Amino acid sequence: MLKRIILALGVAMATGAGAEETHKGYEMPPCTVEWQDGTREIRAYGPHLLAEVTVSGSRSAAIQTGFRVLAGYIFGGNATGEKIAMTVPVAQTPEPGGEIWVISFMMPARYTTETLPAPRTDSIRFVQAGPSRQLVERFSGIPGTDNLAHRAEALRTWAQANDYKIVAGPHYYFYDAPMTLPWKRRNEVAFTIR
Repeated sequence: MLKRIILALGVAMATGAGAEETHKGYEMPPCTVEWQDGTREIRAYGPHLLAEVTVSGSRSAAIQTGFRVLAGYIFGGNATGEKIAMTVPVAQTPEPGGEIWVISFMMPARYTTETLPAPRTDSIRFVQAGPSRQLVERFSGIPGTDNLAHRAEALRTWAQANDYKIVAGPHYYFYDAPMTLPWKRRNEVAFTIR
């Protein structure tokens, strides 16, 4: 019995079990799930390249504006007219102290800052996200601003009660198109932890 468990663990580790590579066919940032309890996970993210914009305003207006700018870029609104594959999630992170938000798309892994076409606007910048660990909670539904804030506060309280040191966040992650039925949507609230 013990040999079977050890063999199963070895196979799981060799095949990257605990790591998702796509969501509904869309590429995701490289990560491995280190711990899971229900809808909460601790993930180890690998390096990945982001295209991001900073937008001011309410959370819902900022995500719409940021999405439009970044979608325009990947759908050919760049210096070469090249179309770049959509990835998930669309990420939104508040800046401290006000209604300023960073909206980001991960760039497909085949690109580097040197091989991506130049944006037609100075508002888009490329950022190399380094390795990180994140405490994440997954949920479905239509993620309204109050709902996200409530979930973030509950996750922050849980993290502190369990001695996890938060170093950034909350980050809000959205995986599905707006026309996706609410109960089939994947949304997440996350904090970067030490």
